[in-house]
Amino acid sequence: MDPDRRPDPRPDDLDLALRAALAGAELGLAYFARVQGLARDHKVDGSVVTEADLAVEEEVRRVLLAARPDDAFLGEETGELGAGDRRWILDGIDGTLVFVEGDDRWQTLIALEEDGEVTVGVAILPAQGQVWYAARGRGAFVADVVGGRVTADRPLRAGGPPESLRASRTAVLPPVAMMPERYHAEVDRLVRAVEVADWRVHGALLVASGELDLAVQVGGKVWDYAPLSLIVTEAGGVFGGDDGRPHPVAGTGVFAGHEVTAAAARDVLGDVGTPGTYPGTDAFPTMERTASDPALRARRPVVGHPAAATRRSS
Repeated sequence: MDPDRRPDPRPDDLDLALRAALAGAELGLAYFARVQGLARDHKVDGSVVTEADLAVEEEVRRVLLAARPDDAFLGEETGELGAGDRRWILDGIDGTLVFVEGDDRWQTLIALEEDGEVTVGVAILPAQGQVWYAARGRGAFVADVVGGRVTADRPLRAGGPPESLRASRTAVLPPVAMMPERYHAEVDRLVRAVEVADWRVHGALLVASGELDLAVQVGGKVWDYAPLSLIVTEAGGVFGGDDGRPHPVAGTGVFAGHEVTAAAARDVLGDVGTPGTYPGTDAFPTMERTASDPALRARRPVVGHPAAATRRSS
């Protein structure tokens, strides 16, 4: 093999995940075209759900199950199926809150977990014609979806730490305007400490591309985080819960381009001061303190990216 040639970023399981994502995307778009007429229900936890959530997830699982009948499955709507060392983790419509409002930022998420470690992650945004994906040890990529095909794959690389947490370009999810009240105190502390940015796709993906420094999601489950965590880490970023622990994570998830930024954000999220207030910049010299630690400043190499990035079409 030519040593300068980038390795194929689509091993077999990733190919399968992409095929399943495309099938789910086609169905999801059909529902999205008539979203105003869809009935909306609420789960026990108060989150919105529609028939599209279940239908898309079932379609994704159908494609995967046909090719991998011995694998286990865990879906937000379809629950658990089977058992074993290989488990597919699915979310048919991630971002139902924006989906039902006709907002194109919803996505379908697929992850493959092997022996407790995420090895494949796919996030497809059908209404935007893009798919973001990663395979462990092979890097992370974004590609266009044209005519039901994945084309023009581009490598992703997360950015380094900003000068301060205050300067961190940050996505907050769900959108602040749609944030359930139970998360207001936690989110308020964060938004007072960072530079809140708009996001055209899930903030974690923009961290992977280097466009944002930080993305924080509240109220997430393993199916929300598993695929995105691999995309971010394969791009050279970091992921963990608000306690710093990696996959599996439920609750608050922190995606960052660098551990310095993630550690600073966790300090703010963990502050138990007066709800709805932020203690002030003098109360958290976190970025400076963390940046002085050589172990945290040491950045892991990004696997799967060539010295000079080239575009790949298929």
